[in-house]
Amino acid sequence: MNRRDSVLALLALGGMPFGVTAQQTTKFWRIGYLSIGVTNDGTAAFQRGLRELDYVEGRNITIDFRFAGGKEDLLSAFAADLVRQKVDVIVTASTQATIAAKNATGTIPIVMAVSGDAVGTGLVKSLARPGGNVTGNTMISPEVSGKRLELIKEIVPKMTRVGVLWNPADPPRQIEFRETTTAARRLGIEVVSVEVSEIADIRRKIPAFINERMDALIVFIDPLTWSNRALIAELALNARIPTMAADGFTVRAGALVCYGPNLVELVRRAAIYVDKILKGAKPADLPIEQPTKFELVVNLKTARAIGINIPESVLVRADEVIE
Repeated sequence: MNRRDSVLALLALGGMPFGVTAQQTTKFWRIGYLSIGVTNDGTAAFQRGLRELDYVEGRNITIDFRFAGGKEDLLSAFAADLVRQKVDVIVTASTQATIAAKNATGTIPIVMAVSGDAVGTGLVKSLARPGGNVTGNTMISPEVSGKRLELIKEIVPKMTRVGVLWNPADPPRQIEFRETTTAARRLGIEVVSVEVSEIADIRRKIPAFINERMDALIVFIDPLTWSNRALIAELALNARIPTMAADGFTVRAGALVCYGPNLVELVRRAAIYVDKILKGAKPADLPIEQPTKFELVVNLKTARAIGINIPESVLVRADEVIE
């Protein structure tokens, strides 16, 4: 055998196993995504976040989406189905979705794209050391409630009475309500609790504001208000009530203004947790992140419709102005 033949033989013998090994170690990951909402609630941001980390659907990942469309009772069955599919990680969008996933599995890693009080609801031991199979993002940020009140009072300077539309059955919202009332006392504002537990409550209580002398309405996010944000915006507009929301989606649906964590950014950042877990990190050791990016969105079309002049001091700080 001459030198050329020897080299070719070595390449053939050494190259073939190398190629086979490389092919075998290319892992195809399966990701579950469980949401109480619908398909347009920021899922594109999660997919974009994965692509930025070189995870491409059909090449090295597949995503099994489950959307409850606002129906909380569907979450348990969807979570159990994702466990049966033997996904490598479950991404959840809402506290309720995380609870359903946690009840379905204690071993598959769970990444919270959006969540409320993960510690208070018992999902994790602490933000710094989650300690189980759950990690991810939280929306909890204590100073937000006060800033929302300050902003809506800047827009409605004579405001003395504000309604808070919320569902007391959602545990994280109880914390948010306490923080809001504390901030209101400091600002000399009376808070009226407007409690809703079903869509009929929303339809009945918002129009009643006309006769209850409410100066503004603050809307907390929970599965009920989130899935009916367009209805809430429409009813508030018809009643000519300035509405402060917690997210940009509700303002784009017709509410007046919002200040809160950028939900799209939170969902996108969930991909970073997924990447770390797929590379071997344990959820128990990954600290839960509090929001660092907030958004102020103003709907000038709504402002004109209800006869509100948005101060220039608010407009110049807005991240988005809807004309």
